[in-house]
Amino acid sequence: MKGFWSLLLLAAAGAAQPTPVLVELFTSEGCSDCPPADRLLEQLEQAQPVAGATIIVLSEHVDYWDRLGWKDPFSAHFFSERQEEYARRFRLDSVYTPQMVVDGEAEFVGSNGRQALAAVGAAARTKKAAVRLTHRSGNLVRVEVDGLADRASDVYLAVVEKTGESQVIRGENRGRNLHHVAIVRRIVPLGKCKAGTPFVRELAANEAENGAFRLVAFVQDGGSGAVRGVGVLQ
Repeated sequence: MKGFWSLLLLAAAGAAQPTPVLVELFTSEGCSDCPPADRLLEQLEQAQPVAGATIIVLSEHVDYWDRLGWKDPFSAHFFSERQEEYARRFRLDSVYTPQMVVDGEAEFVGSNGRQALAAVGAAARTKKAAVRLTHRSGNLVRVEVDGLADRASDVYLAVVEKTGESQVIRGENRGRNLHHVAIVRRIVPLGKCKAGTPFVRELAANEAENGAFRLVAFVQDGGSGAVRGVGVLQ
């Protein structure tokens, strides 16, 4: 990991309005290769090491490791299905952990810090739609997306637990205390952002009143999987 932190010294002064970039990590507490990737995801979130980018991270715990000795308490089959869709888009032979996906357009082994920095830097140079989340009152949240000029895309809301940890007693990570950040609990489809038309949706989210959670809204092309905008409500 020394190489990762040495690269931080190369980051130039940030742009006035950094571009939000979505970084997804497909991980599992049952996989011994995943803890280094979990740490890298936390470093990306805390250090924000790429000039011109605001890195918004999501930790998505797949369930296909659950039958191999340890059931990850944060896992859900939905995340395995989401990863399988990425595998089809990237023309991969199979899914694997840890896998990092940046803005839906680059994928690589999730513990590779150099690739993560390069992919985030490239994604930050892509123009995005502005995504805004506002806590209205009580549990009511408003999601707004500027219109996309070319074609419609899907809008999603991720409910994210800020931190979590487990004392693993079985499987490949037996005896380890594992710490995670940005644990996705669910992803809710909100509808489509039509070409040239702003998107507005208000919905109830009880987590908006819970300081242990944040909400992340993102716009994703239904065909290519490219993330075309992302915003966060802490």
